[in-house]
Amino acid sequence: MNKLPQITMAFWIMKVCATTLGETGGDLVSTTMKVGYAATSVILIAVFLGTAAVQLRARTFHPALYWTVILTTSTAGTTISDFMNRTAALGYATGALILLLALAALFTFWWLSGLTFEVARIKPGRGELVYWAAVLLSNTLGTSAGDFLADTSGLGFAGGTALIAGLLALIVLADRLTRAPKAVLFWAAFVLSRPLGANAGDFFSKPVALGGLGYGPLGASLILAATLAALLLRTTMQQRQQSPEPVG
Repeated sequence: MNKLPQITMAFWIMKVCATTLGETGGDLVSTTMKVGYAATSVILIAVFLGTAAVQLRARTFHPALYWTVILTTSTAGTTISDFMNRTAALGYATGALILLLALAALFTFWWLSGLTFEVARIKPGRGELVYWAAVLLSNTLGTSAGDFLADTSGLGFAGGTALIAGLLALIVLADRLTRAPKAVLFWAAFVLSRPLGANAGDFFSKPVALGGLGYGPLGASLILAATLAALLLRTTMQQRQQSPEPVG
């Protein structure tokens, strides 16, 4: 019983949309609404735990539910990263390093536990718990990495996005031209797609003077939410068409 989606091009497009929306949505609550990084992180972690609990109890794959949990990991990851790097004053580089080590530790535990890394074979129970923990950590790491590339590295939003897109292109080539483990390539792409979304979110929302398009967190969030909703509707309709009709 697999409650996770098939890994297709549509999956990656929705992943980037969801993580980009998480970037702008997290900024909307914490900064624009002035709730603050700490309080927003607590709220969004609670929302993530609630949606994840529903996902864990589900018996089949529900596209809307799955992508809701992905979105909550992204919004929570945005504010957790901002709290670490800005409120706690760790800085983008240090924050990214801490999160990278935490994710590496989780993957090490995952490997030692004997649970499969392959998302097509993850079973309900412990496998799902580790999977969602990895998703939350990777999205939090992606925010720090994206901020580091956009601000500290000097590449800017466009340069950081171009670099990450290039790395993702190399992963695609490795998938098609080499025998590299599919699971390793998937998780590498999953982690890298988050800073791609983080940079894209900043590119949509930041002022033109800072290299962005100037839509602001609210405008960018509305555009991305509409895009993700359209893709989700398409995915849901395709799933219903592929489901076998009841007999009798």
